Amino acid sequence: MDPAGQWTAPMRGRQVIVIEDEASISDPLRSALEREGFRVELATTGAAGVEAVRRAEPDIVLLDLGLPDVDGRDVCRVIRTTSQVPIIMLTARGLETDRVVGLELGADDYLVKPFSMAELIARIRAVLRRTGERAAPAPAVTPTAIAIGDVAIDPATHVATQGGASLVLPRREFDLLHMLMAHAGTVLARNKLMDEVWGVDWFGSTKTLDVHIAGLRRRLGDDAHEPRYIHTVRGVGFRFASPAELAG
Repeated sequence: MDPAGQWTAPMRGRQVIVIEDEASISDPLRSALEREGFRVELATTGAAGVEAVRRAEPDIVLLDLGLPDVDGRDVCRVIRTTSQVPIIMLTARGLETDRVVGLELGADDYLVKPFSMAELIARIRAVLRRTGERAAPAPAVTPTAIAIGDVAIDPATHVATQGGASLVLPRREFDLLHMLMAHAGTVLARNKLMDEVWGVDWFGSTKTLDVHIAGLRRRLGDDAHEPRYIHTVRGVGFRFASPAELAG
């Protein structure tokens, strides 16, 4: 519990990989994280960071975008091809487009330099809590596969298909699709989707939801102006088409 009485994710013994080439940033980061009980490994290039993630299978990754050998967004893309490890991007660039691209590539959070160590630790706790909650299935409930029209999703195996072809979805898009399909025909409010998929501790902009909905639509070949699958209900949220709608 923290001083305010809120549960906080345990950090002692967890491993973090910091992919950052500036010692003036990575050294204080290492000290702060070790004080919190983390085991810390530093990587100063994107290539070294990708290898460290593959080898160590850490609990979380702090990824700088301005690396000497490759753009950090490309590092995120490569990591996401083989791992769903939580990633927090660190950057001196505060443009909304940079944040949106980073989140669309599969980052879990985005922190703009300069930032306080207290804020970073809070973000790490929130991300670990959200990902930990998703990773801990309720033992009494067996996830049920859903098929609507030509789209099918099975949360037990983390497989989604369309017309029998596999859909390669980042974790958040998969969770969104599952949530929408589980309530097909019903409008889900934006705040409910954010709370269920990102968690109540999410620090980022609600525009993140729009980015991931747009990503889902692209993968499904859906047209936002004449949608077949995901419908926007302005001022409220989104709904997935009902079985009857897709059967017509």
